Amino acid sequence: MGHIAERHCCEITGVGAHRHHCANCHPQSLAPCAAPLSPYLTVIVHFMFPAERRRMILERVRDDGAVSLRALAAAMDTSEVTVRRDLRALEAEGLLDRRHGGAVLPGNLAYEPTYSEKSQRAAEEKAEIALLAVELVDEEDAIAIGAGTTTQALAKRLTRFRDLTVVTNSLLVAQVLVRARGIEVVMTGGSLRGSIYALVGSGAEESLMRLRVRRTFISGNGLTAERGLSTPNLAVATVDRALAAAAEEVVVLVDYTKIGVDTMVQTVPPDRIGHLVCDRRADVEEIRALLELGTQVHQPEGP
Repeated sequence: MGHIAERHCCEITGVGAHRHHCANCHPQSLAPCAAPLSPYLTVIVHFMFPAERRRMILERVRDDGAVSLRALAAAMDTSEVTVRRDLRALEAEGLLDRRHGGAVLPGNLAYEPTYSEKSQRAAEEKAEIALLAVELVDEEDAIAIGAGTTTQALAKRLTRFRDLTVVTNSLLVAQVLVRARGIEVVMTGGSLRGSIYALVGSGAEESLMRLRVRRTFISGNGLTAERGLSTPNLAVATVDRALAAAAEEVVVLVDYTKIGVDTMVQTVPPDRIGHLVCDRRADVEEIRALLELGTQVHQPEGP
């Protein structure tokens, strides 16, 4: 893996290094002290070579299809500046494509993860998002819910409602709500897209054109302040647009792995996103830019 080096006490600095303080250091300070170093005091520093770091980046991109800059930096405990430099080097070698705020495999704007792939990612964050999103639903509401694992998590939080109408093209959402006595589930028509358990096509679009709901809760494969919500598949995108068009207000549910990532087809432009519900690891710059556009952002409290 990395290079193990011995360094003395407060000589240690730099991104990713484990700073150690001798007895003369202030316990809460990161500043090195001026005390003489003991010749016997050493600490172990894990240093990751660029080649190793870039190998890990490629593995993550190949596993997920698309990864945000912030997620890569957090995974490797390094700065976004360093990761950005690595992405430039990997792109120059033709090993990936850089996108706004992240990276994808070459030509990967059209890559669509399957349900099984998505269900294994950011499960804890999706549960947090669902817990916040349910606060935007009221008794006697009529809402629409799009396809996805994050919206499926929201559906699990809705089963306690006594009077609610839910329009959906998601078999997963319908399956969760089928035994909820207080919820009327309205399924769109359409053709089944088996990889994501969702109904798409003209039948789904036409059924949504005749409906009006207060809010649509929708997810996607990427979200940026520049282009809004996006997905890699045109058939999915057209239904997502119809879901958004049926609503007075659009609520986007995405975890940190999607924020800063851009995919092929825009579904909801940024100025149409009324609410964004995301986790606390979401890219700060993208969140700030969306706030400036007027989007209300909901994130869990805490560090």
